[in-house]
Amino acid sequence: MRYFLEVAYKGTGYAGFQVQQNANTIQGELEKALEIVFRKQLHLTGSSRTDAGVHALQNFFHFDADFEIKKDSLYNINALLSRDIAVRSINQVEPSSHCRFDATGREYKYFISAVKNPFASESAWFYPYKINIDLLNAAAQMLFHYNDFTSFSKKNTQVFTNYCSIEKSHWYFENNLLVYNVISNRFLRGMVRGLVGTMLLVGRQKITLDEFSKIIEGKDCSKANFATPPHGLFLVRVNYPFAL
Repeated sequence: MRYFLEVAYKGTGYAGFQVQQNANTIQGELEKALEIVFRKQLHLTGSSRTDAGVHALQNFFHFDADFEIKKDSLYNINALLSRDIAVRSINQVEPSSHCRFDATGREYKYFISAVKNPFASESAWFYPYKINIDLLNAAAQMLFHYNDFTSFSKKNTQVFTNYCSIEKSHWYFENNLLVYNVISNRFLRGMVRGLVGTMLLVGRQKITLDEFSKIIEGKDCSKANFATPPHGLFLVRVNYPFAL
């Protein structure tokens, strides 16, 4: 039987989403907890890999088991996990379902604080500069005219295409924070942070909108600004064509 594992986590203390040798990861901590509860090794497959320090309000793994997962298992798994990781649900799905390949869209938010805020130090980027939000949104709207985002993909990634279909791209203020909200069918490695860092240069009038479009069209990641820290980034939602 195949199950989808829905998780949320604060990524500050972890070396990323995917299991790595000699490093604490979200996948590694979950696999250890599952082995203790079920007394079997269960190998997880991840939906959306997040980098070290990136958070998630919703992400998914899937795994196969030759036994039924009962509802009270959720409590037992969470009792073993640190306070930085929470399992939200475990749902049985069709045996052919795949948490990565079946996903139809992913949503991210990036949070920025213009003032020093000790309560947002691990969840928003302190960026004390004057920013023109109208220019930010003009840049964000330009993304709808493109589908090749090679300029915002880090090098040496194992993907076959850099094409993405962006459905939403918008900057706004929320609870005294500047927020970038983006939805796409898929994202490239480092793409959201590259977009945020480069659009902020537009918002600060360091580059023009025309220069921003030339960066996109140039398909050269060395021209984009990836100097955007991970702790302001949240994976908000992963969408599927079926109910979970």
